[in-house]
Amino acid sequence: MNKILTDIKSLELDTLKNLKNSKSSNTLKAYQSDFKDFSRFCIKNNFSYLPTDPKIIALYLTHLSKFSKFSTLKRRLASINVVHKLKGHYVDVKHPLIIENLLGIKRVIGSNQKAKKPLLISDLKAIIKAVNDSNDKFLKKMRDKSLILVGFSGGFRRSELVSIEYDDIDFVSEGVKIFVKRSKTDQSGEGMIKAIPYFYNEEFCPVINLKKWINISNITSGRIFPISDKSVVLLIKKYASSAGLNPKKYAGHSLRSGFATSTAESGAEERNIMAMTGHKSTQMVRRYIHEANLFKNNALNKIKI
Repeated sequence: MNKILTDIKSLELDTLKNLKNSKSSNTLKAYQSDFKDFSRFCIKNNFSYLPTDPKIIALYLTHLSKFSKFSTLKRRLASINVVHKLKGHYVDVKHPLIIENLLGIKRVIGSNQKAKKPLLISDLKAIIKAVNDSNDKFLKKMRDKSLILVGFSGGFRRSELVSIEYDDIDFVSEGVKIFVKRSKTDQSGEGMIKAIPYFYNEEFCPVINLKKWINISNITSGRIFPISDKSVVLLIKKYASSAGLNPKKYAGHSLRSGFATSTAESGAEERNIMAMTGHKSTQMVRRYIHEANLFKNNALNKIKI
């Protein structure tokens, strides 16, 4: 009997490890941070937070709606659900109290996210010029140029960009192939290959600039861009400001959205954009395509004034 209990305990521990390993460490940290906010709200109001119930969650979401975006509410709800699962508890996040409350909040505050601006071709050129004109050391300028051009041309998330390692890169006659080991939508770690061709203009060519950076920096192993993903945001804002752009409107994601919007504007097909970005659903990609075509397919183009 004791052996059976020991085996069951061992299975429970292994199952808990599997549940944790199903998410990346960054995702788990985000869940924990969100849940910590929920637990503080519950402690302050003498509510039970683990396990909790739909009424308490509904009250928390109403509380959040006074100062948060609708997307934040949805993320916090997901975090509460995941933490309960990891701890072996069940909470009905689809309970009518929660769903109807969210619908009501959505009607009051709206659900549109004010996304950061995409870095379009003209912006990209202005930022590369700002890098060239900066007072930074030559080595840093080479790194930043390479990072920005590769990030844009590969439609990279900033976490993917700073995780590229020397062994993930394969220069071929057509350009460069970069293996992405893991991404936000690929938690199982199957990986994907992004193929970036040579550009006509060498100054803005991600392949040539990446080669130069690797050669000059003497990198032969480990990460190609040994900086944090938060540093990518700071770099984009810094050079956007130097280029005369509003830094508040740009962030690390501007590289990825800039790729999708610019390629859509040039007529690239939806599936080809998704093949590079790694999007699993068409919803976000279609938003980029819609934005790219706002003026191209504008009804006012038919008016001659």
